[in-house]
Amino acid sequence: MKILLILPADDDWRIKAPNAPVPKRAMLRFSVLGLTIVAALTPGDHEVSLIDENVEFLDLEQPADVVGISFMTGLAPRAYEIAERFNQRGAVTVAGGFHPTLNPEEASEHFDIVASGQAEGTWRQILRDIQAGTFKHFYHSLPDKELSQTPVPRREFFKQSGKHYITTHAIETGRGCRHRCKFCSITAFYKHCHHKRPLDEVIKEVRDTPKHFMFIDDNIIADPEYAKRLFREMISLKKRWISQCSIMLADDEELLSLAYRAGCRGVFIGIESISEKNLEAMEKGFNDSRSYYDRIRRIRNHGIAVQAGMIVGLDNDDTTVFENSLKFLQQTGIGALQLAILTPQPGTPLHEEFKKNGRIISYEWRKYDYRHCVISPKKMTPQQLQSGADWLYAQFYRIDRILARSLKIALNEGLLAAWLSLRLGITYRYSIIKEGRHGINPARARKHLISQPAAPVIATQ
Repeated sequence: MKILLILPADDDWRIKAPNAPVPKRAMLRFSVLGLTIVAALTPGDHEVSLIDENVEFLDLEQPADVVGISFMTGLAPRAYEIAERFNQRGAVTVAGGFHPTLNPEEASEHFDIVASGQAEGTWRQILRDIQAGTFKHFYHSLPDKELSQTPVPRREFFKQSGKHYITTHAIETGRGCRHRCKFCSITAFYKHCHHKRPLDEVIKEVRDTPKHFMFIDDNIIADPEYAKRLFREMISLKKRWISQCSIMLADDEELLSLAYRAGCRGVFIGIESISEKNLEAMEKGFNDSRSYYDRIRRIRNHGIAVQAGMIVGLDNDDTTVFENSLKFLQQTGIGALQLAILTPQPGTPLHEEFKKNGRIISYEWRKYDYRHCVISPKKMTPQQLQSGADWLYAQFYRIDRILARSLKIALNEGLLAAWLSLRLGITYRYSIIKEGRHGINPARARKHLISQPAAPVIATQ
């Protein structure tokens, strides 16, 4: 069978014509790991192709017997559009990923098959059933706690497009998270569990990887003892890598030192909020915002740069949150920011809570990209939240601040960390300018913003 695997893209960034230029956002792209693993799970008697709409044009008229699409909530409308076009031409369409897993009934209205959970437990069976003409509407994969069936991804799909990614070599040591943060799709998808790959398989893949790569784990130190064994094995390999972890990396001196010696030069950390009340309400009190300055300093002093993930619009946030967050970021020397407007993703406890309380003002899934306000905040208006978030992003990525941060990081964390910070900053600034998001600080310009909350809007999905 001809099998086409697709990663859909947002309208603003999708490649809409053959040979169209690719937006200069390589630093925000890394290899399409999920679909390259699906490709590796596919038996060799099938013909597989893979399209990432962020860097390639998708021809909706190309021949395909099976079309698999992996997507999150913000990309659901585009995924449904693609599925409808291929359904009309007789292809069997398969939905996978976070949104279909957490919202299978909705996805089933647009796809022939909904595969929820991890692909290792369902994909081959789905293909066998399609060939036999006996496929079911729903398939669910039970978690493989050791990820022993996970193959090495097929990276050859990036021979032509690899230059458009920060790296095409993304490696995972595990999946999921044991924490129960109310806003998080990851913990909902994996049901508060963390699953590890066999250590020897990870080491073998790392050995075969170029010097610079990325660990794509949700939390690479979820099992500290496993992480220590991994890092010890890696020291002699002299690799350089970035990853994502919790701020608890700072609490274990041995783990922190081993991470650096193993080649870690940057980590993405979910700071989320500088308010302890917000963290406790979202069941992320273990972050302990009172210790942020000291913990971030410890990580940076070990030569590891920090990119912060932060959320605005939480219930303890008023219009001062944007300016206060900017001051915090500047004072801690954080090298990059990924800012999210609080978004109750469907399938999470937060979504159920906001839906019950009538605080969701839009159900247009395309807006569930963390850059649009879809809620009624407690202590400001939706307009103030949107404008403040845009202002904070634009201010943090002012060109003078990007350059100053990069210089400081070069002196403290080293040239590689500074280079990553500089390129990330320029990329985010490019995106902000292209999207026209400048905003206004609502704490200092109240009269320019609508003061009344917007009425709830129930939009079609």
